[in-house]
Amino acid sequence: MTDTLTTPLYYVNDKPHIGSVYTTLAVDTLARFERLQGDDVMFITGCDEHGQKIQRTAAAAGVEPQQHCDQISAQFKANWKDWGISNDRFIRTTDPRHRSIVEQFFQRVEANGDIVEGRQQGWYCVACEEYKDDAADATDPICPIHQRSLEWRDESNLFFRLSRYQQDIESLIAQEGFIRPLSRRREVERFVEGGLRDFSISRLDLPWGLPVPGHDGHTFYVWFDALLGYITALLEPDEEPDLEKALARGWPADLHVIGKDILRFHAVYWPAMCLSAGIEPPRAVFGHGFLTREGQKMGKSLGNTIDPARLLERCGADAVRWYLLRDIQFGEDGDIQQQRLLDLVNNDLANTIGNLVNRTVAMARKWFDGVPAPEALPDTQHPLASAAALALDQAPAHYRALAFHLAAQDALQLAIDANGYLSEKAPWSAIKDPANRDAVAMDLYAVLETARLVGVLLAPLLPDLSSRLLMQLDQPAIDWQRDAIWGRLSAGVPLPEPIPLLQRLELEEAI
Repeated sequence: MTDTLTTPLYYVNDKPHIGSVYTTLAVDTLARFERLQGDDVMFITGCDEHGQKIQRTAAAAGVEPQQHCDQISAQFKANWKDWGISNDRFIRTTDPRHRSIVEQFFQRVEANGDIVEGRQQGWYCVACEEYKDDAADATDPICPIHQRSLEWRDESNLFFRLSRYQQDIESLIAQEGFIRPLSRRREVERFVEGGLRDFSISRLDLPWGLPVPGHDGHTFYVWFDALLGYITALLEPDEEPDLEKALARGWPADLHVIGKDILRFHAVYWPAMCLSAGIEPPRAVFGHGFLTREGQKMGKSLGNTIDPARLLERCGADAVRWYLLRDIQFGEDGDIQQQRLLDLVNNDLANTIGNLVNRTVAMARKWFDGVPAPEALPDTQHPLASAAALALDQAPAHYRALAFHLAAQDALQLAIDANGYLSEKAPWSAIKDPANRDAVAMDLYAVLETARLVGVLLAPLLPDLSSRLLMQLDQPAIDWQRDAIWGRLSAGVPLPEPIPLLQRLELEEAI
């Protein structure tokens, strides 16, 4: 059984931003955890490349839309490689096979009687690619997300009969866990309670889009096209575009992780479309919050956006992953503060975890030539073993709930406990008496084993730092079922010379 996890398909009107990095790091962390559990994972990301906004952005740059999409999608793909993202698929909606999947899906929906012709009137946000129903009575309405004037539209479109699925969607969103977190679920419930209305799925005379088969002059509304990218992505790289084959590869999606601004499309429109086409809707949708910077909304006009490439170059992936996933409760809004980033990274990673490993390895090498081998290894009743067992027991629930901040806190607390134990036992003093040698060996083994388990706990969150930590203890790649157990550290093996796990961050300029 394959677990299919997705980020949104990012819109290529501009290069990657910190919000898209945040979402993708979260899904990467969940995917890594599930793989460590021995699960088969299909981690999908990619780019949404059609629509009027893309057409206008390309025209403003003096290039063809396809050339613009090629350039920006390449930046996204390279960006995820630079950040060490472990996605299995990268789908582009300009992939020729995607058009065939969209057409096959549409034919099912149309055959089910859910496509009708109608007229669309209303205020439209090109940036959102969405009509704003709550702006109906305004004279000069502004998009609340993009702070730009809306455009009045009056045109003939094809409509999807969403109103037919009122009861189905009500039942779906009432299911525990379908929409997370709970605050997002309540937003959708309020929207659905107002009554579902049919929505437009085509545009007239918009060349940059997929043609609607059997309806001359119509191209698919970008959202109808883009959502199907999750299914196209399931095809093997050289596989012919067959909808049934794609579905068999890993549908329904187990989890869509998205920003809260596109929740309605994923939790209402998309499930209804799937039901119309006779396929299962996604199993769950998680809408996370927005990021601000030093208490302000980020925007080009304010000059306070964060360039992910510059952030990665100056701080490194470990530092950014730790800060975003440890400090912000995933699902809530979060504020990026440079001093807070420095404090957490330096105190948690460089000092608490890094120094724990460094000084314990140094003592073990100096006095025992490696991992000590006491007469009796500390068993599961040891206080550090008990602390580790608690953290290991809680970790799966934290990761599956996307409560990354709790998983991070538990791993950090285990390192704090180990440092406290070292201070209490003071092996640097005890070793001066030869009679204490075996007791010191047992204490150092217990701390090294605890450090190993900190590395195991951190593997999904900080894959690079975890790998360096475990290599410092001469440990191979992790298997959660095998390695998330007290006592797996081999006694009596030599250890390499300790190397700092993470250099302290010093940032004089703004990130």
